[in-house]
Amino acid sequence: MILDPMGGILLTNDGNAILREIDVAHPAAKNMIELSRTQDEECGDGTTSVIILAGEILAQSLAQLERDIHPVVIISAYNKALKEALEIIQRISIPINVNDDEEMLSLIKTSIGTKFVVRWSDLMCRLALQAVRTVAHDDNGLKTVDIKRYARVEKIPGGEIEESRVLSGVMLNKDITHPNMRRRIKNPRIVLLDCPLEYKKGESQTNMEISKDGDWERAQTIEEEQVKALVMRILEFKPDLVITEKGVSGELLAADDQEDLAQHLLEKYNVSALRRVRKSDNNRIALAVGATIVNRVEDLRESDVGTQCGLFNIEKIGDEYFTFLTECETPKACTILLRGPSKDILNEIDRNLADAMSVARNVVFNPNLAPGGGATEMAISVGLHQKARSIVGVEGWPFRAVADALEVIPRTLVQNSGGNAIRVLTELRAKHANGEHSWGVDGNTGKIVDMKQYGLYESASVKIQTLKTAVEAARMLLRVDDVVQAVRKEKEQQGPPPEEMQQE
Repeated sequence: MILDPMGGILLTNDGNAILREIDVAHPAAKNMIELSRTQDEECGDGTTSVIILAGEILAQSLAQLERDIHPVVIISAYNKALKEALEIIQRISIPINVNDDEEMLSLIKTSIGTKFVVRWSDLMCRLALQAVRTVAHDDNGLKTVDIKRYARVEKIPGGEIEESRVLSGVMLNKDITHPNMRRRIKNPRIVLLDCPLEYKKGESQTNMEISKDGDWERAQTIEEEQVKALVMRILEFKPDLVITEKGVSGELLAADDQEDLAQHLLEKYNVSALRRVRKSDNNRIALAVGATIVNRVEDLRESDVGTQCGLFNIEKIGDEYFTFLTECETPKACTILLRGPSKDILNEIDRNLADAMSVARNVVFNPNLAPGGGATEMAISVGLHQKARSIVGVEGWPFRAVADALEVIPRTLVQNSGGNAIRVLTELRAKHANGEHSWGVDGNTGKIVDMKQYGLYESASVKIQTLKTAVEAARMLLRVDDVVQAVRKEKEQQGPPPEEMQQE
């Protein structure tokens, strides 16, 4: 539990979320925190592992520096060790069928096995997989999976966590602009606009000088006619729902008629309207319902109207109204609706779900799995020790240092589960020395198990990224000779002026 400077609280065990909130002054520590952020953006998983591994490699480097081995020699050895380690990962990885639900769900489960949502892991894994499959887009062999932009997570406090679901469409925190408009439409025709349904205002301040008494009414009538023409142009396409990013005419017809003109006309023709929708939400709606966002009403075409939405309805959840555009035929964007008892718990579920989606996304790009539970790290460690025997000269020591550093992952797993670290690691080392690469640590019992039977496989891309980032960070910090602080100290206190000044 972290108390932030603003007085809010953060409940999490996600490495990146913790480090993001911590304020550090040491430049090397800042560099390490940056690693966790990079890992989170790249893979979503392994944020804690990368910090532990980088820290351990640096700790091992200290012993090498004390032996008077030059940093350049250590860095050269680390480069060779990294290259060898990546080859070992490729050797022990197994391919995965991205279209097989069972394989994908068991993989995603590994990323949230240590997280808060582990109690609802089946539900969360299904949500993550469904969302990633919805937004995955294969364009002539070019795969894109944009989770950030097209899979929005909407958190609504209240209800039970089991009520969370992926909508086959989009949800907005909006209500219709006029109370008489329809709140439920089946198979609606949807028009998306990026322009206001109001009369055209002058670019800057406009002054009007009126000489005749009828001119003022005429000016108002022209404004009304402009709005009427806009609305009539839209109504030619027989839409059921109009959604715009800007406002819907705030122009009043007359003092006694207190209805906005554009709203009044749309309501009269039985068309529902939503206004001031966020740009990102509008883009998602366009992808979900097959519509095109139009910048000028004059440019509207029949092909721009969205017809792939099965149901438009507005529900009241808690105190607020939410618009649902669901039952879409082939949505390319979706909304994940999360329910839960409180905001803090929802934020933690959101973070865990983001990790799970990132893992599912990585596998789409790199469909290889490496054994989990510290098995991959141990296999690399044993492999590097064997390789180190063939290295002549001083470079052998730093090479072995990387191999020793990698043992920190299985050691931490054993310690966290309350096992005997020395005994278990010796058993694990013996298994790997015999070429049994899939043996790792069971995080519940602290004993060693075969990951093939245990069914714990992680995305190889996470392992590769963790190794690359950790070694790269160690190399960079080893190149540093000294820290120079280029900060001007504030004057402690304003003392009396110098004597020369006083004499003048």
